[in-house]
Amino acid sequence: MSSGQPTARHFLALLGGNVALALGPWSVRLADTGPVASGFWRLALALPLLALLANRSRQPLTGMGRAAWIAVAAAGVLFALDLASWHIGIARTRLGNASLFGNSGSLILMAWGVIAARRSPRRMEVIAIVAALAGSAILLGRSLEIDHATLVGDLFCILAGFFYTFYILLLQRGRERFGSWALLFHSSLAGAPVLLAIALSLGERVMPHNWWPLIALTLGSQIVGQGLLVYALRHFPPLVIGLALLTQPAVSVLAGWFAFGETLGALDAFGMMLVAAALVLARLGDSPKKAG
Repeated sequence: MSSGQPTARHFLALLGGNVALALGPWSVRLADTGPVASGFWRLALALPLLALLANRSRQPLTGMGRAAWIAVAAAGVLFALDLASWHIGIARTRLGNASLFGNSGSLILMAWGVIAARRSPRRMEVIAIVAALAGSAILLGRSLEIDHATLVGDLFCILAGFFYTFYILLLQRGRERFGSWALLFHSSLAGAPVLLAIALSLGERVMPHNWWPLIALTLGSQIVGQGLLVYALRHFPPLVIGLALLTQPAVSVLAGWFAFGETLGALDAFGMMLVAAALVLARLGDSPKKAG
């Protein structure tokens, strides 16, 4: 639910956060490390800034308790697996596909909510699931036509959505007791070693020659993007948040076309529209129902 009347500043923060996150895949492509290694640096470079932001917001980084720390650490491992899968997918598929499938966590959370409540899905939820499946089938089929590696990239991005879903579920209880910056600090602290271990096991190059893409990835995705969304999200209903979310694949498509010559056909655009509509419907499903 919204908290107070949103202003132009809140709208700009909401759009700016989504644009910053949408440019993250571009930075991953430009980094001269391996894709998983770039995820490690995204978390590692962000830790001092996250600690500073938590301190300025008076969010304690200690005193979490053993049970809470274990839950947050487990969430950090899932966040690391999410980034590893997504970054591998970014390296293999089109940026628009990566951004769209990377946000599939909204749909998976909706489906999980239906299962956890042990009820039949509502009409809007059924429409969202059907639209997502149809759009995904189109996009996956088009990726297979381009190259087998592109299809594999799409599947890695979808897998990232699954990891992100359970990352969010694990953090739900912690969000009630600790600040967002403190939780992000601890989950990043737990996830960074996991990403480093995966990168090394894959034989990726870890130390970069050019730090700027990694700095841009850290600031854009982990600090600016997340920070603006943390600031703005509480002011808007789910429909507005869902519509703003659609700027991410749009910006990624433009970045892929501008930087890497990636193009979309009419069928690709139709598939993206179906998945995008499903994401908006999933956000609408988050809104509380009126009594009576």
